[in-house]
Amino acid sequence: MPELPEVETVRRGLEKLIIGSKIIDVQLPYPKVITGDGQQFITGVMNTEFKQIDRRGKYLLLRLANNHTIVSHLRMEGQYSVESLETVPYKHTEIVFELSDKRALFYNDTRRFGRMALTTTGFENTEVPSLSKLGPEPTEEQLTLSYMMAIFSKSRRPVKTFLLDQTQIAGIGNIYADEVLWQSKIHPKTPANVLDEVQLSVLRANIISEIKRAIKHHGTTVHSFSNVFGEVGKFQNELQAYGHAGEPCLRCNTPMVKIKVGQRGTTFCPFCQVEKD
Repeated sequence: MPELPEVETVRRGLEKLIIGSKIIDVQLPYPKVITGDGQQFITGVMNTEFKQIDRRGKYLLLRLANNHTIVSHLRMEGQYSVESLETVPYKHTEIVFELSDKRALFYNDTRRFGRMALTTTGFENTEVPSLSKLGPEPTEEQLTLSYMMAIFSKSRRPVKTFLLDQTQIAGIGNIYADEVLWQSKIHPKTPANVLDEVQLSVLRANIISEIKRAIKHHGTTVHSFSNVFGEVGKFQNELQAYGHAGEPCLRCNTPMVKIKVGQRGTTFCPFCQVEKD
């Protein structure tokens, strides 16, 4: 699933390619991509321009000039591409926005899990309730140490599971959770409320820096992620834990181990990341 760095990479690409472009027609080969009434969605986006592209956690917010916002979640395999108007939709193209400049914006999704909803700009949190439940962005400004101390102290869930909870911190998924826990020398099964202020301070710093680094490298491509230019991410070359089960730990040379935590594959170093009760 695309995590925050991948979604931010898509956002930046769309910002470069479609801002100011006017939607003059919509094709909907897979109506289920739309949450709500498909015809109302089409009517609501017709004959207006893409004005701004924002992001909240793993959600894209495509702002339209008519005071509507398309809320888009890529889920497992969703991808956007900008094509010439003559391009025939692909096998897994779910929606096509025909643009006035003889181009088309495709949304493609091999797994068909991604969804879009048309909302009133400024009321996204009300009209898409999951948006209102998101935790703070993993940035210096929003993810404060005092906030982390407060929320971690209330939960005995394994810290890996806790980090994946989008209502606590927005945007972290399986890849970056493994990475920041390895960097912080925290065992993924450690109960969240066991971590002290020093450990949380280190974890916070690693979360913020890792997300920044991943965005700089245009995200991680493990299976199929590519940006709107059709380019894969580069951060898979920087990963220190995720995907390295059986390989020597970069710190101590102990073989990395993969286990399940909360039904999610989790890679860690059994020597550097000691389990605590």
